Amino acid sequence: MALKKEKNLTFSLKKSNLKDQGLRNGWSETGQLSNQRKKGFLLWLTSLSLTIIFFLLLSQEVFGQQSFGTTIYFDYVYFLTDDGYRTTVTAPGYKNNFFQFRRAYLTYENRIGDRLRFRFRFDADNTANVTSVDFKKATTSKDEKLRPYMKHLYAEVSDFLLRNFRLRVGMVDTLTFKPAEDKWGYRSVAKTIVDGYKDITSEDIDASSADIGVWYGGSLNKYLRLAFMVSSGTGYTKVENDKFKKFAGQLHFLPIAGLSLVGYLDYEKQDQETPAYTYKFDIYFEKIPKLTLASEYFLYRNNKKVIPTTNRKYDVSGLSIYGNYIITRDSLALFARFDYYEPNNKVGNNKVNLVIAGVDWAPLGQSFRLQPNFWFYNYEDPAKKNDFIFQMTFFLSF
Repeated sequence: MALKKEKNLTFSLKKSNLKDQGLRNGWSETGQLSNQRKKGFLLWLTSLSLTIIFFLLLSQEVFGQQSFGTTIYFDYVYFLTDDGYRTTVTAPGYKNNFFQFRRAYLTYENRIGDRLRFRFRFDADNTANVTSVDFKKATTSKDEKLRPYMKHLYAEVSDFLLRNFRLRVGMVDTLTFKPAEDKWGYRSVAKTIVDGYKDITSEDIDASSADIGVWYGGSLNKYLRLAFMVSSGTGYTKVENDKFKKFAGQLHFLPIAGLSLVGYLDYEKQDQETPAYTYKFDIYFEKIPKLTLASEYFLYRNNKKVIPTTNRKYDVSGLSIYGNYIITRDSLALFARFDYYEPNNKVGNNKVNLVIAGVDWAPLGQSFRLQPNFWFYNYEDPAKKNDFIFQMTFFLSF
């Protein structure tokens, strides 16, 4: 009997302890949450919900401005002549027509807030380019792989110091041929004359499409735009190898609607005593609906460029006239261009003329365009026969 009472007492104590523990954890005698526990739980649930909403809004703000883009230039090339300076086929079995991936870009951009933008671009450039290949050799390049490398890596701040002015720091577009490239509009088919000058003539004019430095520019008003740049001068593919910097300036004047005048100057010391200059002047005419006409002239003067036999200094220059006409907007257009190359103004029989003409057709929208085009080379040197080349360019952008 005493043992039974002791067991009942032990059970009652255990039950009481469990009850007290449950009440301490917020549970009532009926097994439901107490009012205090309910308030704490609701507060925790509300905090969690607000935190999730905050991070969703933050991700929309920060990550919603991100973008990825890809641009690809793919060609089918066919030699319409077989006895020209570039198109003579001498290597046994070497083909006079071929496919090539000429260029591929991958661009990442992130707009961080209203004023800050970040850009990162990879560029894969095939050196086996129709404008630079020596087709007389059995192979077109030392390395056939389409290798990616960094082209752009910069941060941009808008409305910096002045309204409508931007500051870029890092590996950025240079001022040298960006405006002309935008007006030409067919980088997929051919580089502008300054950009591709070395490809055509083998004469180096020390120009690069991107470089490491500081870029600053913008619009003062609707008539005048200014831009300045200080860079390493070696371009984005090389490490800076001296203490000298390249200084560049650009003035874009719009006297009337549809007419633009662009002047450009850059300066860089080659060594302690030797300077180099690039002078450039562009005209863009867009007064006639659907028609764009433009011209680009440049002069490169480097005191290190001398004729070895006479030690005479010489200048390098070129003129490009181009245009396009839109037949059906965003669908069909015609384009044409004439280039004049003067790689050395102190010698004769070295000038080259190049005519490019073609059609721009977008059957499935702007992301996929077919651009059949023809290249005609004419040489002042009578020993060099003319070249005629057909190129079907596939332009992909997505």
